[in-house]
Amino acid sequence: MNKEDFVKEITNIDENFAQWYTDIVRKAELADYTETKGCIAIRPYGYAIWENIQNYADKLFKESGVKNTYFPVLIPESLLQKEKDHVEGFAPEVAWVTEAGGEKLEEKLCIRPTSETIFTTMYSKWLKSWRDLPFVYNQWCSVLRWEKETRPFLRSREFLWQEGHTIHETEKEAKERTLKMLDIYSDIVENFLAIPVIKGIKTETERFAGAVETYTIEAMTYDGKALQSGTSHYFGQNFTKPFDVKFQNREGKQEYAYQTSWGISTRLIGAIIMAHGDNRGLKLPPKVAPIQVVIVPVAMHKEGVKEKAEELYNSLKDKFRMEIDLRDNVSPGFKFNDWEMKGVPIRIEIGPRDIENGVCVLVRRDTQEKITVKLDEVDKEIDNLLVEIHNNMFETCKKRMNAKTTIAHNLDEFKANMDKEQGFIKAMWCGSSECEAKIKELTAAKSRCIPFEQEKVGDTCVCCGKKADKMVIWGRQY
Repeated sequence: MNKEDFVKEITNIDENFAQWYTDIVRKAELADYTETKGCIAIRPYGYAIWENIQNYADKLFKESGVKNTYFPVLIPESLLQKEKDHVEGFAPEVAWVTEAGGEKLEEKLCIRPTSETIFTTMYSKWLKSWRDLPFVYNQWCSVLRWEKETRPFLRSREFLWQEGHTIHETEKEAKERTLKMLDIYSDIVENFLAIPVIKGIKTETERFAGAVETYTIEAMTYDGKALQSGTSHYFGQNFTKPFDVKFQNREGKQEYAYQTSWGISTRLIGAIIMAHGDNRGLKLPPKVAPIQVVIVPVAMHKEGVKEKAEELYNSLKDKFRMEIDLRDNVSPGFKFNDWEMKGVPIRIEIGPRDIENGVCVLVRRDTQEKITVKLDEVDKEIDNLLVEIHNNMFETCKKRMNAKTTIAHNLDEFKANMDKEQGFIKAMWCGSSECEAKIKELTAAKSRCIPFEQEKVGDTCVCCGKKADKMVIWGRQY
């Protein structure tokens, strides 16, 4: 089956990226639509990717002092009302439970869109003294947000995530935790998922509801759109004051704690698809791939082929996440394409001639390169290849991000750049929310972040022409 035939299996990535994405989600058996509108069923292969992300992230969390916990999915309306900005920010997305057991509830309950309010309520009961601090807690759970438009993994009504909620003795400690979690998120996305990110702070308009500051990591998809891949929020005392989270400080006086929250979600699976996939399907970075290596015997009906493939599988299965494809009702070509669709980083092909010569063929999913390797050296070669594949996938995304990042000095340039080469635009900004809104209205691009690594790409605001000292990354988003 040649490339042109294979592409017929899914929409061409350059012709209709959105449909290509949906095709991959279903064809690679990551998820499927359900009878519950706006909600997906994550299939075992998709969930295995999430488990790997979860395990890697959870290890980093715990190494930094995070403890896991669990809180109720239902939150009383009275709690949500305590923090004005928070409730206003989430009101359009909240789903309510008003009746249970055949009776109307005395107080309606929201299905958690996020859990700041219930965490903070419990913290107010548990916190007594500065000696109790910090509380550095996290929960792995699902949340519900009544999104108008949904897309599998990227924006569904119910999704899986982790949400960390911490309280601290001092403002300094809380801010340090906020940035520490952002660094951990950057590690996850870059070092585990092979996707480069830009770290920065959100503008006031784009802040999380109720936050003093919101920090973000921003990735870029194949088609040049931005994908917010993790956020970390510093709340100061915006929640601890209305929720009365006080403690006796070192001087014996009552003081309000300082708070943070931070989260990543199954949106990261969408990021993997959109950053790495191609016209052959999914392309998984080796560290997150549920199956790192698949063995496909060729001419399996011939004597000794199946047995040699199984012998090879047994010698490697304890070192790598392995699969062996012994299906006898489909051709080797079908199998090759099937595993490419699922994004398995390395395929091992072995047939009668290979066995005779004491070799096998390794095929890289990222480059389609074929490498003939001696059977007694295959484990070392796989070890090296998995590292090479990760690095190559990261660099491929990095080059794309650089190629699709331009500079604009005025609105005409901004619009021309965005229409010609959809991607990130670096432009100076005066700090006015009116300018931010005008750019969005004219170009459909939003401020992604004020990057930590600032560049002076001009002296004046890209919108109004007034003096500006902040360089902002702008882009259209998923």
